[in-house]
Amino acid sequence: MAQSRSEERVVNNNNNGFESIDDGDEHNSQNGKKKLMKEEEVSVERVFQHQLVPSWRKQLTVRAFAVSLVLSILFSFIVMKLNLTTGIIPSLNVSAGLLGFFFIKIWTKFLQGSGMLKQPFTRQENTVIQTCVVASSGIAFSGGFGSYLFGMSKRVADQSSDTSDYKNPSLGWIIAFLFVVSFLGLFSVVPLRKIMVIDFKLTYPSGTATAHLINSFHTPQGAKLAKKQVKVLGKFFSLSFLWGFFQWFYTASDDCGFQAFPTLGLKAFENKFFFDFSAIYVGVGMICPYIINISVLLGGILSWGVMWPLIKNKEGDWYPKGLGESSLHGIQGYRVFIAIAMILGDGLYNFVKVLSHTFLGLYTQIRDKQKENVLPVAGQDSPSTPQLSYDDERRTQVFLKDQIPTWFAIGAYVAIAAISTATLPHIFHQLKWYYIIVIYLVAPTLAFCNAYGCGLTDWSLASTYGKLAIFTIGAWAGSSHGGVIAGLAACGVMMNIVSTASDLMQDFKTGYLTLASPRSMFVSQIIGTTMGCIISPSVFWIFYKAFPDLGTHKSEYPAPYAIVYRNMAILGVQGFKTLPQNCLLLCYIFFGSAILINLIKDCLGKRGRFIPLPMAMAIPFYLGSYFAIDMCVGSLILFVWEKVNKAKADAFGPAVASGLICGDGIWTLPASILALAGVKPPICMKFLSRATNAKVDTFLTVSG
Repeated sequence: MAQSRSEERVVNNNNNGFESIDDGDEHNSQNGKKKLMKEEEVSVERVFQHQLVPSWRKQLTVRAFAVSLVLSILFSFIVMKLNLTTGIIPSLNVSAGLLGFFFIKIWTKFLQGSGMLKQPFTRQENTVIQTCVVASSGIAFSGGFGSYLFGMSKRVADQSSDTSDYKNPSLGWIIAFLFVVSFLGLFSVVPLRKIMVIDFKLTYPSGTATAHLINSFHTPQGAKLAKKQVKVLGKFFSLSFLWGFFQWFYTASDDCGFQAFPTLGLKAFENKFFFDFSAIYVGVGMICPYIINISVLLGGILSWGVMWPLIKNKEGDWYPKGLGESSLHGIQGYRVFIAIAMILGDGLYNFVKVLSHTFLGLYTQIRDKQKENVLPVAGQDSPSTPQLSYDDERRTQVFLKDQIPTWFAIGAYVAIAAISTATLPHIFHQLKWYYIIVIYLVAPTLAFCNAYGCGLTDWSLASTYGKLAIFTIGAWAGSSHGGVIAGLAACGVMMNIVSTASDLMQDFKTGYLTLASPRSMFVSQIIGTTMGCIISPSVFWIFYKAFPDLGTHKSEYPAPYAIVYRNMAILGVQGFKTLPQNCLLLCYIFFGSAILINLIKDCLGKRGRFIPLPMAMAIPFYLGSYFAIDMCVGSLILFVWEKVNKAKADAFGPAVASGLICGDGIWTLPASILALAGVKPPICMKFLSRATNAKVDTFLTVSG
């Protein structure tokens, strides 16, 4: 990010990467040389100017897609586990970049040693791998396996107030659904790539950061650092994987093992306050900003430490006694619907904020373009044309070289939309063909808004647009015509379109900064999406079959957003009549509080970074604070490390975090296989109070 800013400053001051030097003025000459030296120090493309840029076909290598396939399976397991546990998914770009670089380097080194290497490993090929892996693993999120899609199932429906309208998961229809909806977003914004990346010069922070990472790998100094980072990642991957394997031996039954260790006491454990020794969330905590981890912990303290104990005292007054922990007409209703209110309040505020930024930025860009096109008039200065730096000139030249025809993009969108309109009503009979046509007419505009807003703020509003579809289509269909399933399915269609659109633009920005062809980026995105449409449902199916309690409140994989999305659909169809007493009032309060907190945060400017995030605070309202404690432990490790040695923490912190996440995440594959094979852990490690332990001892003594 800092490098990007310094480049912009140089671009504004220099002419095509060179300073004009007046030979008659020694002072100006010295200044010019200093500026030229400075520009050369920050210029990326000058480092690579002697390297040939391969054609777009040569950027798409068999080895790149072989590595992408392996990494896609790895990251799909990781994203799926995160989806089905808490729904918090950090950026895994560093992990994908490092591992892609590592695998191809091993491949090329082996071939080079045997004299069979025909094509060297380039940063363009590295970018193709990155694009393919992110596109594939992204389907694990936008496919709704932890939200709208699983929310359709009977397992989740039985925990809601509407148990009649459901559709159980099946591998066949899930793959078919993803294939007919996941490609539309790619074609909807392809014609706008030049406008977004070159004309508007949108930042796309994640895409820019990924490009800087890839560029650094392919410099001599960066390659050395990358090798060290990969070693660190591999070490912590092994430790995390082995720790997951060790923990498995002690989980023979429910509430057994380290994940049920009452580290803060039994009373705190009952209220979901404990450290569960999860390496994956310690790693997530090291990647996520401090304020997110603190926000999640504050949300857990507010809900499970204060609110729920107080509301439980109202049992028999606010709601009937004896309903149990899982009934939405009891305490569970307050947990779920207040969390929904905070999520919707935060989503609405950010939707308006990003949309206003989008339209304001669009207006400014158009106004500036109009000024540039004004003819010079006597007495007025000619409009100045900003000069491009060497980097921007080189990148623009390559970016515009391989075009993707507009007629092809529009034709493909119309064709896929037609196939989708004909197919989706057969998968979801509640989703009528005219609902789908309306979505596809509106979707390109929303995809553009999301891609543009993401370029400005790095904030994708895919889930917010999905929630908008839930309420509009669900209310349109009505409860008598399957409005719940119709709303959830419409959410899936909308989320897939707008999510893939912003992802593609991020990838175009990465490709622009690494001199990767837009055509190779597009092909890689399509291949990655195709992989994702098969890999992600298969990974979900392994979880679904291996863990019979998947999606239930006390499961290791509670899928919290599945019940949240389903209840949003029910609210959209039935209104507020199903809520327990005073729940609606509390929902209004927390909905307004979420908007107010965001407003205060933005008004305070830089000081607002200390204000917690309502969206993050809402997650533990339903789940509890155990994962928040894990994440805060990760934050604490990184904080202490930065105080001791900031340079090493900055260089190796992401690698350590990625290793912890990848190791624990991939352990779920052998754990699932063992569960499917009927192999159970041999030991149950359980923690009891002294009084309960005395009763157990007495019972065993009498029985003996």
